[in-house]
Amino acid sequence: MPRPGWRRGQRWLITGALVVLLCLLVANVIALTQRPHDDTGPSGALRRTLVEVSGSRCGEGWDAPAPGVQVFALHNTSDASAEVFLENPRSHVVYGEVEDIGPGTTRELTVRLGRGAYAFTCLPEDADAVTGPTVRIHKGRSGPAAAPVTTHDLIPRAIAYQKWVGDGLDKVVRLTRHLRDAVDRGDLGAARTSWLPAHLQYERMGAAYDAFGDADGRINGTDAGLPGGTGDKDFTGFHRVEYGLWHGQSAHELRAPTAALLTAVSTLREDWAQTRMDPAQLGLRAHEILENTVQFELTGRTDFGSGSNLATARANVDGTREVLSRLHPILSRRYARLPALERDVRRAGQRLDELRHDGDWPPLERLSRTRREHLDALFGDLVERLASVATLCDPRRTV
Repeated sequence: MPRPGWRRGQRWLITGALVVLLCLLVANVIALTQRPHDDTGPSGALRRTLVEVSGSRCGEGWDAPAPGVQVFALHNTSDASAEVFLENPRSHVVYGEVEDIGPGTTRELTVRLGRGAYAFTCLPEDADAVTGPTVRIHKGRSGPAAAPVTTHDLIPRAIAYQKWVGDGLDKVVRLTRHLRDAVDRGDLGAARTSWLPAHLQYERMGAAYDAFGDADGRINGTDAGLPGGTGDKDFTGFHRVEYGLWHGQSAHELRAPTAALLTAVSTLREDWAQTRMDPAQLGLRAHEILENTVQFELTGRTDFGSGSNLATARANVDGTREVLSRLHPILSRRYARLPALERDVRRAGQRLDELRHDGDWPPLERLSRTRREHLDALFGDLVERLASVATLCDPRRTV
């Protein structure tokens, strides 16, 4: 397991992450609760239909199709966990999904249905997919749907992104070497100037952190969870050097940590050619970059003296835009709100740029409470919307 200081491998807001993975958030059309009953409820209540989930009777029980918003109580009668899609059986666009329905349990799927053909597809664990009977509705307008993404759709996007990361690592090594050289000369002013460009270049590659493995902890970890705090021998990387540069440590004290940082990024660059990113993770990482920004940068938890959290947040915006640009061909056919999302991610970068004066980034504590609340709201909204990207780009098993 990664040490506590390895912040990029962590999951923030576990409940929210599970919702991302379990729900099709294209238009917030799915809700998960426990309701084992088939109940039309009182006047005005949503129609509820009990539907069987199993390898032999997938979709059985939906005998009275009707238009409008309704709830399907998906009851797993098999002895294995199952995933369920409600889809168009011809085009295979998905209207809703529920994952990990345990044996003997019931989960709810809430959708808006209209004119069209529908069928439930059940995917039991370690078994082939089974599609239930087709049901037709003859009036009304359905809610949003999206064609499922496959791993094959994502492979070329991941390869292109991986090449971009390789080029970025070349820059990280070059910039870190400038930092090491300044420390070796004893020029700590030049070292402080060189530290930020090297760190920001690394931060722009946020979607690759999981593929970096333990190297990320050595390069960009913090002192969180370390018994000795900032004096612990395992506190290494950019933030260790940052702490020394802005807390009066001498060039002699900083030579070893800076040399170790250069060795770590150089080794990562050399190893990267043999590394293969998981294509299935690309959409999730697009969401996690700004999620980490909200958790760590906009709270100041990763400030070890340089006051550069806003600059790091700006680099994270660049990293998010890069991932979205790779995923654009996939999302443009599945996510109607993509243009607005891309525009607002770009505007978030512009809002940060407005805070910069004469080339300098102010530390968080110099911002007014109103300005910080505005940034928190802006980035929090983007994180919520990027959850849809993560969900839409989560490859779905079809066989």
